[in-house]
Amino acid sequence: MKNSAWFWFCFAAAVACPLTTKAAESSATNSLRVAAVQMRSSRILTDNISRITNSIHKCARKGARVVVFPECALSGYFGDVVRKLSAEEIAAAEAQVAEACGAAAIYAVVGSAWREGGRLFNSALIITPAGKVVERYHKIHLAEPWPHAGEHLSMFKIDGVPCSVIICHDERYPELVRLPVLAGAKVVFYLSHESGLREETKLGPYRAQIQARAVENTVYVIQANAPANEDATGSHGQSRIIAPDGNIVEEASIFQEEVLVQTLDLRKATRSNALNSLKRGPLSDWWQEGVKRVRIIE
Repeated sequence: MKNSAWFWFCFAAAVACPLTTKAAESSATNSLRVAAVQMRSSRILTDNISRITNSIHKCARKGARVVVFPECALSGYFGDVVRKLSAEEIAAAEAQVAEACGAAAIYAVVGSAWREGGRLFNSALIITPAGKVVERYHKIHLAEPWPHAGEHLSMFKIDGVPCSVIICHDERYPELVRLPVLAGAKVVFYLSHESGLREETKLGPYRAQIQARAVENTVYVIQANAPANEDATGSHGQSRIIAPDGNIVEEASIFQEEVLVQTLDLRKATRSNALNSLKRGPLSDWWQEGVKRVRIIE
């Protein structure tokens, strides 16, 4: 009887704290200063490199520890352009951005096309203050014809804080955030180049969806989106920093290039709503199995 009771106690404890030890939680800091850069990329790779590296240095001077750029900010979000970029050109551009991170001693999350094994991806590059690329997340759910779909989720650390990333259309698929959060992520970076202003009926749902990803998981979401062009083409701006309760801490304008800088209180990123999935309901074992699919970057 005693052995049986002890078994169920241990099982309940494991479910309540899946794959994340108390020691790992306590190693993270209580705050993280982030910058979301709302920028308009061009069709010229060298111009994008220059603007991104300059932003990295400016954000570092503002005390940011991680700076986040929109979807395909480095390569440009132009299908005809990215198809022509060689693997060598993209890798050289990435190296210059990584060098800037090293010089500024800051992390960056940068959207770019990426070639790998003959395939072209729509990716997020995770770069450390040492100038090292530790992860390349490839967009899974595609809204454009040129990339291959990615095949993995990831969880990586910024100054010891567990984080994850999704790209644009990925936001419509809640499991792409829920699983990395169950693996430990407290901050989710959302890189986007959403629809333009003329697709007016999409604007409200875009905001609602990404707020839902924050509150349904009780984590921060940091969004970097591209602004609208003067003729209402391109995207629609409104980059956001969203609190774990789903409320918007700060939101950028529609047309302007801007930088949002905030210090996150990570004590609020409890992941509690996500963890409730493991405590009750018929899917707890299903979620536990799904967490194993998340790539953990130490």
